[in-house]
Amino acid sequence: MSETKSNNKPTRRRQQAPIDTSYGHLQPQAPEIERVVLGALMIDKDAFTVVSEIIRPETFYENRHQKIYDAIQGLNLHEKPVDIVTVTEELRHNGALEDVGGPAYIVELSSHVASSAHIEYHAHILAQKFLARQLIQFASMIETDAFDETVDVDELMQKAEGNLFELSQKNMVQDYTQIDPIVAKAHQLLLQAANNKGGLTGVPSGFHKLDEITAGWQPSDLIIIAGRPAMGKTSFALSLAKNIAVDFRRPIALFSLEMNNVQLVNRLISNVCSVPGNKILSGQLSPDEWERFDTNIRKLDGAPVFVDDTPGLSIFELRTKARRLVREHDIKVLMIDYLQLMNANGTRFSNRQEEVSTISRSLKGLAKELDIPVIALSQLNRTVEQREGIEGKRPQLSDLRESGAIEQDADMVLFVHRPEYYHIYQDEKGNDLHGMAQIIIAKHRKGATGEVLLNFRGEYTRFANPEDVSAPFPTDEIGGEIMGSRMNLSTPESPHGSPLDGPLPEPSPDLTVPF
Repeated sequence: MSETKSNNKPTRRRQQAPIDTSYGHLQPQAPEIERVVLGALMIDKDAFTVVSEIIRPETFYENRHQKIYDAIQGLNLHEKPVDIVTVTEELRHNGALEDVGGPAYIVELSSHVASSAHIEYHAHILAQKFLARQLIQFASMIETDAFDETVDVDELMQKAEGNLFELSQKNMVQDYTQIDPIVAKAHQLLLQAANNKGGLTGVPSGFHKLDEITAGWQPSDLIIIAGRPAMGKTSFALSLAKNIAVDFRRPIALFSLEMNNVQLVNRLISNVCSVPGNKILSGQLSPDEWERFDTNIRKLDGAPVFVDDTPGLSIFELRTKARRLVREHDIKVLMIDYLQLMNANGTRFSNRQEEVSTISRSLKGLAKELDIPVIALSQLNRTVEQREGIEGKRPQLSDLRESGAIEQDADMVLFVHRPEYYHIYQDEKGNDLHGMAQIIIAKHRKGATGEVLLNFRGEYTRFANPEDVSAPFPTDEIGGEIMGSRMNLSTPESPHGSPLDGPLPEPSPDLTVPF
């Protein structure tokens, strides 16, 4: 009803309530900048090379701009000139010319742009707007599923982690670097290696012959330690951790997906204190063992070892935790036991092999990002069990379980092999293999491959340098012999072993413990 009075008095207008804009959000977008970028691409033949790694067709908000950029991308792919005429013809060929507004709109785009001087800056703005839209879509999906009571919250968490990780990986852009600072860094590392005894440039493993070949575990390297069950790969990893953290005091993080943190630390205690693992579990230690325990347990006080036993650890969780460990504790080595127990939840894979490939590729990316060595344990398939002879039982790169991508992504692949397990007691060189383990360097991207012989004491979950071995062990006072190599632990002066008071029992070659 009109509120105008018949006596021609001014009309009284009803006051409108202020518009609440707190709920009505526009998607992040910059249509004007999109037009500028497209126009610049059609007037400068070199502009596409500047923005090709920053933006993609889906980066554009307007659908017609996506189609135009797709046409420009196609022309560049086939090394054809890019201008008003060629873009128009490409759109006509794709059947999209009328969808974008016809030839007139293509002319309009280029007519308002004088140069491509700021195209890279503008491209970064579009990339940021696109990422913001992706995050909004991601958050909306999580919110919708979170309100759905039929959705399992734990599965939703895994899905969210996977999707967010995938999103970050897709939008991670690495820029190039001029060679001068890289040469300077290489020169500095060379000088450090020259001043270090033994030429170590990385984190020392504590095994002399191994360090001679590798020069230590190198930053940004992905190292795979593989072996069949009962070969001792976990024992080898724990010996490495003990040498790195206890002897050399370099911070290390252990992600154990197979054992809980107490089981893992019990094995570490067995290694350091020279007390059999089964006795630590039962608590039935002899007086000498109690003495060794009380003497050596203090070595673990303040040791920079950080243990995480999250089951079914995802790549996204690992990356988040690893970043925090490096930032807060200056972690020098990351160790995972073992790779096949990890998952890449939140991403769909047609088979397990694809998932393992994604995991190994992500581990290599993490090593590069954090600039530290990442050591991952891996299982081998059963092929080795079906082969005969001394050479047949030696593991090969093709034995890596579930994915050839592991071999491809790894900078170094080491196999833990104990011929004694297969009743092979002498190698082709005539070396006695009783109580010995072969560490086979099957792949080494930065150096030579080869083989290192170490002593193995399964009951102590310990590998040791053969040169640290001296007198044989007598029989255990409880009765009977215990399994292991004929080794004596190093004296307190040696940085590579655990000193102890008194001798240890003689090993038995017939008993094996699957560590």
